[in-house]
Amino acid sequence: MMGPAHSLSGAAAWLGVGAAAAAAGHPMPWPVVLVGALICAGAALAPDLDHKAATISRAFGPLSRGVCEVVDKLSATVYKATRKKGDPSRSGGHRTLTHTWLWAVLIGAGTSFAAITGGRWVVLGILFVHMVLAIEGLLWRAARGSSSDVLVWLLAATSAWILAGILDKPGHGSDWLFTQPGQEYLWLGLPIVLGALVHDIGDALTVSGCPILWPIPIGRKRWYPVGPPKVMRFRAGSWVEVKVLMPVFMMLGGMGCAAALNFI
Repeated sequence: MMGPAHSLSGAAAWLGVGAAAAAAGHPMPWPVVLVGALICAGAALAPDLDHKAATISRAFGPLSRGVCEVVDKLSATVYKATRKKGDPSRSGGHRTLTHTWLWAVLIGAGTSFAAITGGRWVVLGILFVHMVLAIEGLLWRAARGSSSDVLVWLLAATSAWILAGILDKPGHGSDWLFTQPGQEYLWLGLPIVLGALVHDIGDALTVSGCPILWPIPIGRKRWYPVGPPKVMRFRAGSWVEVKVLMPVFMMLGGMGCAAALNFI
């Protein structure tokens, strides 16, 4: 999938979680619905940090390009070290390590740990990074080009500051789901895990599939490209993605938002 579809699917997924949480008796305060959807929309771009042409690899200039190179080499190294005889040889690391359930869980857990131990500035940093990615993903055409980078960063920084201030207010969600003292913002890892997994599922629907289940071996492969039957797959950026899936994500997101906020 391309960036806009990934971000829309991430936002829709979190809004669906909001609806489920409301039905289960743990309703999200509206700031958690909003912030979680934006974080999930941004996190749904993150697995492509192993590809130099991806949105996330360009979003922060030389810094993200440098991280991309490191992640690509790390992913390629892990692939070569763990592949079985049925796994094909490859030189790059795209759609390997960062496209697995284990990576999603580790990134989410690391984010939660950082949020509850690092204080306000770490929380602001987490929000800023994901606000940039959400803007880049959801407003893909408007945010493209180096001339708009500074504007995107300023908008993301302002949004992160305002949203953190709102969340810090009593009853507005810094302690949603995890209510013990010192557990404020522990939930921030949840939309990040969800966004990464939704990205992987989206990629699994495309022609190449996605090795979501690594390191669990399947037959002669450890990097088994999970996906539906080939007749049901599509190419990234094709009409199926743009004309069918993206409108479906928007519709589901709207329904999930209404349910999460008890409008329906």
